[in-house]
Amino acid sequence: MLQTDFDGKVEGASPGEVDNSPGRDTGAERRLRRKLDLRLVPVIAFIAMMNSIDRGAVAFARLKGLKSDLHLTGRLDVQYDTMLAVVYASYCSALVPSNISLVIGLTTLPSVYIGCCVTLWGSISALTGLTRDYNTIITCRVLLGLFEAAYFPGCAYLLSSWYPRKELGLRTALLAAGGLAAFAFGSLWAAAVLGTMEGKLHIAAWRWKLCPSLPRILLRIIMRTRWLLPDYPHNTRWLSVEEKWLAQLRLAKDVGEADVDSEETSMLNGLRVAIKDAKVYLFMLLAFSVGLSSSFTNFFPTLTATLGYSTTVTLLMAAPPWILPTTVGVINAWHSDRTGERFFHLAIYWWISIVGFVISLSTMATAARYFSQYLMVLIFSDYMLLVAWVANAIPRPPGKRSVAIALTMGSGNVGTLVGSYMWKVSWSPQYHPSFLICLCCLLGATALAFTIRTMQIWENKRMEHLEVDELEKDERERIEKAAELEGMSFDDAFRRRKRLPPIY
Repeated sequence: MLQTDFDGKVEGASPGEVDNSPGRDTGAERRLRRKLDLRLVPVIAFIAMMNSIDRGAVAFARLKGLKSDLHLTGRLDVQYDTMLAVVYASYCSALVPSNISLVIGLTTLPSVYIGCCVTLWGSISALTGLTRDYNTIITCRVLLGLFEAAYFPGCAYLLSSWYPRKELGLRTALLAAGGLAAFAFGSLWAAAVLGTMEGKLHIAAWRWKLCPSLPRILLRIIMRTRWLLPDYPHNTRWLSVEEKWLAQLRLAKDVGEADVDSEETSMLNGLRVAIKDAKVYLFMLLAFSVGLSSSFTNFFPTLTATLGYSTTVTLLMAAPPWILPTTVGVINAWHSDRTGERFFHLAIYWWISIVGFVISLSTMATAARYFSQYLMVLIFSDYMLLVAWVANAIPRPPGKRSVAIALTMGSGNVGTLVGSYMWKVSWSPQYHPSFLICLCCLLGATALAFTIRTMQIWENKRMEHLEVDELEKDERERIEKAAELEGMSFDDAFRRRKRLPPIY
């Protein structure tokens, strides 16, 4: 019986047993991709929706008594802002250790690891509605951030471990779409709960909002993720040996190197290699700028409330804008994959969001202000496409890619953390300084993204003139393993790697 190990070798097979012809690959890859799309993408998108509902629930609860019931006091809303910020603080502190553990062998079963973390955060989310004061809700929020840290970066890395570069953008966008759909669904749900459940069983409506039945439904679903989610191409139980081999072959053909780390890889090796790459720092600054610009999401119901309507109407009005980035984001990512281009597919929606910020700065007219919200939220159309760009720009080794994804997403959340303190009550209802900061950050993000694109163009030109004796040891080993997978000589594999088109 054929057995595929992690090095990409098909042991116990004669050449005839493994068909590597181009005609066979097309149909086989299509079937493998369909199997992954049906099992992996819907599950992670649904859980992402639950994640965003959990994280954003307090923004709606604020409108219906959360602050007074928990005795959140303090000058300029500092306690409430801190309650929002601590999630991002604990989340960011756990991102890199969590993603490193997915690479070096501490967690060889991502389906179990991610499933357990999601189960824990669902339980903590349900307990948040039982909090009685500032200290208890801070504790719940800190724990929530810690266990959430495994999810989005972990899923982004897992997707990059299965899909080639020109398939990755769409799948990460579908992951993000689940989270964005939660903002629309969450607004409608909040309108129903906060409008009808006040005083039921002598419980405040905002507590009903934080203690729904959905976390319990989520827990039951997560218990089955071991059989739904894949692990890695070499150890997923519901794939045949030939499918495991093909999954590794697809990744090797995509960048000309096998998707493996060296045997000497240590806990800190991925981090050490990542921090030596200037692109990682630029991606971190880029994500921070975008995260700061998008920090209005935690205050979106509050911003909608400045239009002057009742709480229920405000929540209903807060839902429709989120449908736009959910839809546009998927279409944009699909086109980005088809064209192999990232920069302009990101920048165009930043520029549209800038127009929204300008409108909000310029007027308090209800129609114009509400229209600006539709433009502002388009910044979320391409957030996970940015993560796909990171994985495309730093595809190998896996440890470096994992750390780069975690650092980028962590920096984005640090931006959101900082942004939690820039929507001050004293600046309402105009929030002119807040919108101006968002606008400037997106202008800076455009400049940073253009710099990264220019660096990739230079690196690609350097690659065209690279000689074999200039390769590092680990790099050469990955090309050798790719050559074994593809059944070609090392020289042929190296020449093909130099000709592979970049994605920027």
